[in-house]
Amino acid sequence: MVARPLHRRRRPVRHRGALDDGRQARLFHDAEAERRAIAATHPKQAKDAGRRVRGFDEETWQRHRFGLVVEGSVQKFGQDAALREYLLGTNSRVLVEASPLDRIWGIGLAADDERAADPARWRGLNLLGFALMAARQRLREEAGAAS
Repeated sequence: MVARPLHRRRRPVRHRGALDDGRQARLFHDAEAERRAIAATHPKQAKDAGRRVRGFDEETWQRHRFGLVVEGSVQKFGQDAALREYLLGTNSRVLVEASPLDRIWGIGLAADDERAADPARWRGLNLLGFALMAARQRLREEAGAAS
């Protein structure tokens, strides 16, 4: 199994990230943080809103975070044909968030680190990569059901 980075094209951000639409705030019933996340004009602003969610509970978050990101990713990639085809075009490749700083959503390693190609050597959970692969599978199933 070889992990390869999902290269992103540089273009203006049109699509909200998996949590940038206020899902985290909604989970904790923080309407103000949800409004701030939705109104954000930059992903950093949405992330900042997520970091300030009132009533945040780590245990609750850990139970729900993966499903929220899968659902957000299905919506994000499902609403734009080019993005959907790009994700589906990764076929069965293992997707990773190659960030040496993120051990939860990423693999805890840079893309050019030789250990990135070996899941047994990852230093992180790669939740974002697994969420994208789950979203890819759902989109594939939905496309099959529609035909």
